[in-house]
Amino acid sequence: MKCLGNPVGRRGFLSVGALGGLGLSLGDFFRMEAARADQKHYDFIDAKAESVIHIYLPGGMAHQESFDPKPYSPIEFRGEMGTIKTKTGDIFSETLPRLASINDKFTVIRSMTHGEAAHERGTHNMFTGYKPSPALIFPSFGSVVSHEYGSRNNLPPYVAIPNVANEFGGSGYLSSSYGPFSLGADPANTGFKVQDLNLPNGVDMARFDRRRTALEAVNAHFASKQNSDNVTAMDSFYQRAYSLLSSEKAREAFNIEAEEAGLRDKYGRNTAGQRLLMARRLVEAGVRFVSLTYGGWDMHTGITAGFRSAMPSLDQALATLLEDLDSRGLLKSTLVLVSSEFGRTPKINPEAGRDHWPKVFSVMVAGGGVKGGLVYGSSDATASEPDSYPVSPEDLATTMYHLLGIVADKELMAPGDRPVEICDGGKLIDGILA
Repeated sequence: MKCLGNPVGRRGFLSVGALGGLGLSLGDFFRMEAARADQKHYDFIDAKAESVIHIYLPGGMAHQESFDPKPYSPIEFRGEMGTIKTKTGDIFSETLPRLASINDKFTVIRSMTHGEAAHERGTHNMFTGYKPSPALIFPSFGSVVSHEYGSRNNLPPYVAIPNVANEFGGSGYLSSSYGPFSLGADPANTGFKVQDLNLPNGVDMARFDRRRTALEAVNAHFASKQNSDNVTAMDSFYQRAYSLLSSEKAREAFNIEAEEAGLRDKYGRNTAGQRLLMARRLVEAGVRFVSLTYGGWDMHTGITAGFRSAMPSLDQALATLLEDLDSRGLLKSTLVLVSSEFGRTPKINPEAGRDHWPKVFSVMVAGGGVKGGLVYGSSDATASEPDSYPVSPEDLATTMYHLLGIVADKELMAPGDRPVEICDGGKLIDGILA
């Protein structure tokens, strides 16, 4: 990217009053638009998925108490939970009755595996498709999508609900401008608002229009001083600011209060329900990648009580999300991914919980070119290791990128002009593709 030599650059212009008070995260979105002024992007060529909703369950969700129960194992392995038959005849844990009734809409991969038992390292694997490296910070899935495709309908390409999930949800070696736009507040909160979408106190749209006129004068000044590429970047940067703030359609995407009360109730008036509903609103409006978190699944103690507390809201919200997307014709073009950093130990520990276990665990994928009603791969009799068709984080990432129309082994440039593949060594999971 070429930089303008004028001392009042893009960041400076925001800070001296044209858009003062909007906050850094929105400013990063605008800078991203400027950064891509001289970069050509394609738009989902040969893609099955046009958007992704990544639902991340931090802490390491137990596969035994969710998608991969072991009812015929000794109780110290299977735990206290019963099972429920799915619509297609498989079995899930009793904690997932709603999802079991619509499992023809999604695939469960029961053979995810990697070697990282620490939270941070496992999370890195599942957000980037790479093993952690001391030499390089890799970009998250959302940042890669942001880099490759850019914005649509004047909306940020990558949005985090309510905030960036973790330190690995950012842009890595890519520019920080490809990082997520964070809502900064939970959609489940009473009076929820995305602060960065509000004009500064005391500034109405008429006043903002007058500032836009001043903005155009600044651009005209730059035009007389700089080459055309830089002028295009400035125009794009400032125009995006005006477009998002003045576009009712773009602003309305974040207005969860516009949803019918009955549908909000159906999702659940809780953290899981309203976050997933917001995700649906955003992909429907044009956001390409939505990342959200729910719950705390690091259940070293009292795992039965923990699941009975945390899972009902997720089961209800996730089933409603899939049905809602399907009824709107969006499920075919929206890839829904539910993952965690690893699973839990095969055997219940003395504190009635399970500990970290990366050797085998489950993820759920739906829509966006993925089959429904499928269980792919399996774990062994005690849920200790993959028994068939092991899937690595690299495989999962490669498949996700394939569905998005992104070539997984395309090289991006890291600092020092170092070419790095978007995903290195992953295999396409052909068996789950519709």
